[in-house]
Amino acid sequence: MSSPKHALDDLRIERTAVIQPGSKRWLLVLSATVVILALGGWWFARTRPLEVRTALVREAASGGGATRTVLNASGYVTARRQATVSSKVTGKVIQVMVEEGKRVQEGQVLARLDDTNLKASLRLAEAQANAAKSALEETRVRLKEAELQLNRTADLAKNGIATQADLDHAEAEAQSLQARLDRQHREVIVAEREIAVWQQQLDDTVIRAPFPGIVTSKNAQPGEMISPMSAGGSFTRTGICTIVDMDSLEIEVDVNESYLNRVEPGQPVEAKLDAYPDWVVPCRVIAIIPTADRQKATVKVRVSFERLDPRILPDMGVKVAFRGVETAAAAVSRALIVPRAALHSLNGRDAVFVVQNGRAERRAVTVNAARDEEAVIASGLTAGERVIIETPKGLSDGAAVKENKP
Repeated sequence: MSSPKHALDDLRIERTAVIQPGSKRWLLVLSATVVILALGGWWFARTRPLEVRTALVREAASGGGATRTVLNASGYVTARRQATVSSKVTGKVIQVMVEEGKRVQEGQVLARLDDTNLKASLRLAEAQANAAKSALEETRVRLKEAELQLNRTADLAKNGIATQADLDHAEAEAQSLQARLDRQHREVIVAEREIAVWQQQLDDTVIRAPFPGIVTSKNAQPGEMISPMSAGGSFTRTGICTIVDMDSLEIEVDVNESYLNRVEPGQPVEAKLDAYPDWVVPCRVIAIIPTADRQKATVKVRVSFERLDPRILPDMGVKVAFRGVETAAAAVSRALIVPRAALHSLNGRDAVFVVQNGRAERRAVTVNAARDEEAVIASGLTAGERVIIETPKGLSDGAAVKENKP
């Protein structure tokens, strides 16, 4: 049996065995402690729920038989009557009488071309016509003389004084002069028509407005050549100016084939110009063009303004909302409304975060329209679900969240 002193000696702690600060073993222990504490903090932060704001997914409010927006689209303001006014003949511009923004009336003179050569040709044609008329008068006098000679010869032939040959010669002379008179009558008509041709060409050097409207662009200046067709490269103009009939303004909208059944002629439309987003312009569908664009899978729809306004200009961008009455069938597939702040982009598509069992679930959605501070969702959500708005930075799919309901 060992002595008690020996047993107590075995329990004694040797001071030399304690880890001394600065030793390699002490550094390893300290590093391990820091790593353990960091991992613990990271795990605690990871499992701690992220506080988020949520909003309820609700159905678009619409009473039975109430008017609502059935389709949103965009388009442009166009003019049904618009023309780049050119000349019928090639010539040099000597005067342009319009400027951009000027209102013109039908038949108003817009420009004049050089008419020097045409005036000379017109004077020549008039002189030729006068000469033809003078020759006609001479032939008429000679015909009258020949008819008198024929009558005298006929009387002499009855009395046996003149021969039959003399009578035949007198008749031939009268008939020849009558034929010449008829030909010269036709020559005078030809000369008068030639004068009309040159006069028309002279009138064509005066370019007039084909309809009332406003000049939107001035394309030629005095001294330039103008032609009804492109000639001579860029040195020849093909138009004097462009005129737009402001009373013919309307909207052209490209509607996707999938939603064409929501549009019909006479349907009311609300339009908002991009330049005046707070101004609602009442409109109405004129017609649906009966052909589709194969490349874009769209159909063009014409929309007329109920009331025109000077603020409406050609080629302006416009957003339109086709209005309609909700039916029982449409109520079944009624669209859902969420705040626009809940939307974010995921691989080029719209997506939202939905709170499910305390965790964030990322879900792709189809946005039918977005207006003001709300978005209309066509698919991807169910009424009554809660979506996260103002998505916090770093929120990922499956992350634990804590709702902060408004």
